[in-house]
Amino acid sequence: MHRCLELARLGAGYVAPNPMVGAVLVHENIIIGEGYHQQYGGPHAEVNCLNSVIDEDKAKIPFSTLYVSLEPCAHFGKTPPCADLIIQHKIPHVVIGCRDPFDAVNGKGIEKLKAADIKVETGILEKECIERNSRFFTFQIKKRPYIILKWAQTANGKIAALNSERLYITNDYSNKLVHRWRSEEAGILIGTNTALQDDPLLTNRHWPGPSPIRLVLDLSLRLPSYLQIFGDHPSIVLTHFKKEKTEHTQYYQMQQKGLVAKQVTDALFDLKIQSVLIEGGAQVLQSFINEGLWDEARIITNTQLMIPDGLNAPLLTNARLIEQQSLMSDTIYYYQPNP
Repeated sequence: MHRCLELARLGAGYVAPNPMVGAVLVHENIIIGEGYHQQYGGPHAEVNCLNSVIDEDKAKIPFSTLYVSLEPCAHFGKTPPCADLIIQHKIPHVVIGCRDPFDAVNGKGIEKLKAADIKVETGILEKECIERNSRFFTFQIKKRPYIILKWAQTANGKIAALNSERLYITNDYSNKLVHRWRSEEAGILIGTNTALQDDPLLTNRHWPGPSPIRLVLDLSLRLPSYLQIFGDHPSIVLTHFKKEKTEHTQYYQMQQKGLVAKQVTDALFDLKIQSVLIEGGAQVLQSFINEGLWDEARIITNTQLMIPDGLNAPLLTNARLIEQQSLMSDTIYYYQPNP
């Protein structure tokens, strides 16, 4: 199952809104096949695992045990049910990390396997398997995206200078890490002020992998069209007004009621964006903190940089530090909400 989790991790950034899944086929304590879900809409882990078995080992499949980190699907989606494939191959024993909370599965795959007289074991490394798909589980159970807050600050807690000059806080190593984070999430969100002041690209350029969908909160539609966020990469503007889409930009009209962060999470759930990295600014970040709508916070602090005056960093409340990491002059603090 540990190997299933290693394989599943390889799908990060490519399979959302599907879960990351790894599968391993074992015959007499020897792995004869393994695979993972590689691309949204493509074959699932079980299919790739069985397809990886070499010809001389195919006769061993009906005498093997299949390990899979998430319950095999039992419905027709973009691909046929994996539970049916397992039954067709007469695999006698299936070990499952955790159940799939998606309504179309949620125990139905296990029931189908058991009905075919297949021995099924569940709950193996269950906590680790759920954590591997924390984004998927959050989306299915809480009906909102998995939310990661991220900002960079000086040693004295400032995230920007008071003048219009852009303040570069993080070093090259931290910048590469941030781009890795971008490659792992479905969307990246900023507010109107950040778009106007920094004119960021919000793409992944310093790490292998896909770029997230660019999201900008522009309630009054006051951002000019020449900004880089409206370039040749998909963007979605979250607003209170209706506007027709352009070649690369979609406009999503939110309800003009309730708290803004909740409006945003409802919109992203409707858009099927499973996870979002929120990069600012301070007002947007603080709204998610105040409304308790976040799952991780990653704060990069330049321990050698201080400025006399500047915009204060958001105030993170109800949080516990779970890890910290040093990259030359920067220290990265990782937080989760208190239980």
